[in-house]
Amino acid sequence: MARTGITFDDVQRAIDTLLQRQEAPSVQKVRNILGTGSFTTISEHLREWRTRREERTDVPPPQGMPAELQALAEELWNQAQTAATDNLSHYREESDRQVAAAQERVADADRRAEDAEQRESALSAHLVTTEKRLQESIANSARMESTVQAQEQQLEKERQRSVQLEDQLARLQQENERLGQAHQVALGELQTEHAERLRQEEQRHETAEARLMGMLDDARQERQAAEKSHAQKLQQAEQRYETLQQQLQRVRADLLEEEKRHKETLLARSRAEDNARARQHENELLSERLEEQKRQLGTQAERIHALEAKLDEKIWSLAAQRREAARNENESDTATSTTAASTSTTPDN
Repeated sequence: MARTGITFDDVQRAIDTLLQRQEAPSVQKVRNILGTGSFTTISEHLREWRTRREERTDVPPPQGMPAELQALAEELWNQAQTAATDNLSHYREESDRQVAAAQERVADADRRAEDAEQRESALSAHLVTTEKRLQESIANSARMESTVQAQEQQLEKERQRSVQLEDQLARLQQENERLGQAHQVALGELQTEHAERLRQEEQRHETAEARLMGMLDDARQERQAAEKSHAQKLQQAEQRYETLQQQLQRVRADLLEEEKRHKETLLARSRAEDNARARQHENELLSERLEEQKRQLGTQAERIHALEAKLDEKIWSLAAQRREAARNENESDTATSTTAASTSTTPDN
């Protein structure tokens, strides 16, 4: 059903304008003149106008035309009208079918393009989120690597401190040996010189030895405590290192998964763009086919106008011949009447 927005009178006025311009009426031309209206509504009104025009084809011939001329004109007119009607009906039906199919395909292409745009928008948003998560994962990985490096540096410091303690213990042992050797030398000299000094030296030696043993015990205990603390810190650092390694592996796995999703997103977006370009190319082909159909309809309309012009010319020619024949017949009758009158007025001998 035609919508009430565009009436048949509106389409009739637009068609009259086109005929005044000597242009064949079409849906697109009518819509260009009206400036609005759907193709379906204009097409229905245009079909009704053509039907009414075909119904007005039975125009009576001019009065006084000879029967032979009237029969010839009617035959020519019927042949031209039949051919024009058949061609117009065929091209009109074919054009209507192609226009309807093209409109459906254009609407479907528009829907697909809209869906592709929505999918592309969703993919773009997902891509932005994925890139953001990827940047956050990279930042977390960098922070974890920095923490691991700090733990490794702390572990290296503990190892260096352990080495320093071992060096200090070795120096203390060397000092102890050196003091023992000096004590033995001093003890031998004192034994030969003074027994009293020997006793005093022995007492000092015992005192120094006790102090040295205490220092050795303290150093040994300090070393053991340091080694124990170092072992605990080393174990904790190793545990932290293993934990960080596990977290780093999980982060790398997440990064690989995000990269995979990112590639899939890019691939889907590329496919959507290819589909959109294909649909655009298809729309262009449909537009070209519609323009070709319009040109063919215009050519057919021009042919029909040419046939009508030839028919009018033929009718006027036959009418002129008839008038000429009538004039000659009248002149001949006049001449015959004049001759008869002259004969009747001549006196008898």
